[in-house]
Amino acid sequence: MARKRRRNNEENVIIELINRVVMLLAAFLLLLSYVSMVVNPSKAWFMTGLGLLFVPIAVINGLFLLGALKRMSKSFLIPLIALLPSLILIGRFFQFSSGAEEADGTVVKMVSYNVGLFRQGRKKDFKGREGEAACMDSVVNFLRRTDADIICLQEVNLDSDRNVNSELKEKFPDYNVSYYMYVTDERSYGNVTLSRFPITDKGKIDFDRSSNLAIWSDIVIGKETVRVYNCHLQSYNISPTGLLKDLGRDSTLVKDTEEKMKRSIKVRSEQVEQVMSDIEECPAESIVAGDLNDSPMSYTYFRLNKGRQDMFVEAGKGFGATYSLLWPMLRIDYVLVPDHYGAVEYKVPKIKCSDHYPVVTRFNVKGG
Repeated sequence: MARKRRRNNEENVIIELINRVVMLLAAFLLLLSYVSMVVNPSKAWFMTGLGLLFVPIAVINGLFLLGALKRMSKSFLIPLIALLPSLILIGRFFQFSSGAEEADGTVVKMVSYNVGLFRQGRKKDFKGREGEAACMDSVVNFLRRTDADIICLQEVNLDSDRNVNSELKEKFPDYNVSYYMYVTDERSYGNVTLSRFPITDKGKIDFDRSSNLAIWSDIVIGKETVRVYNCHLQSYNISPTGLLKDLGRDSTLVKDTEEKMKRSIKVRSEQVEQVMSDIEECPAESIVAGDLNDSPMSYTYFRLNKGRQDMFVEAGKGFGATYSLLWPMLRIDYVLVPDHYGAVEYKVPKIKCSDHYPVVTRFNVKGG
């Protein structure tokens, strides 16, 4: 009996030791996900992956914490210490209550929306160009109902034989238009900014090795000129459904996916620095909006949110996820406004016209 008790004690010690080693590993990965925000991924591309996995890694640490408390093990300190910064950072993904201010002074309503080339319509009642046209009409109707003052659209897709300016003026007659489109034999696609306020200047930021882009528009709001950056940064070009479908059937799939991710992460970090360089040279206040294709635990977010406030963090409630295919995990579309602006409203309407959801915000332009 004593020998059996001793053997059980030894087994329990081994199990507890294994638990602690696994807990330490999970805690270490969580700490690395925090660090990933400040590490330029051009030097360590894999850090971006740890930032993307912040939520599941934090959940795993939470489960370890509960398990250790249930066993009354002192090892609960390992996940507890690792989770402490998450109490602050989790607000980038989920807000329990809105911290919105009252509307006061000059209030601007702004929408940012990646319309996904209007390809979502192909999955519904129509096919091909007819489906894209139906999807575009749905997006236009939504934007008209939203009645925003500034609209930033990414991945706008039109037939190449259409006059872009005329098309936009016809659909949005009350807006000033700023855009840049890449033109091919079949179509033109790019970013569009619409504003009810005067646009005094506009331009684009060219990205090397990419068809993604950022455009900027100098918009006069009251007495203040604000530069609005409408960004569509490098995507991974990976289909989650396609990846799951072909996994196990294509021996090169994992390697090819890794190479795609590595290239996209490095290219996106270069694009962020280009946008930041333009922001730092611009004397006007800056608003950054668009599809950044990165999570709130990323170097992209860390850089572009500097000197600005995230409208979801300030005025959102519930999950802020904007990518429909992996909801509620991914928030990759943002509106980042100057620190001294007042956040009034943040919403993510779940309309199914794109693989992204639109971001609808209202904020006080103090000084405007």
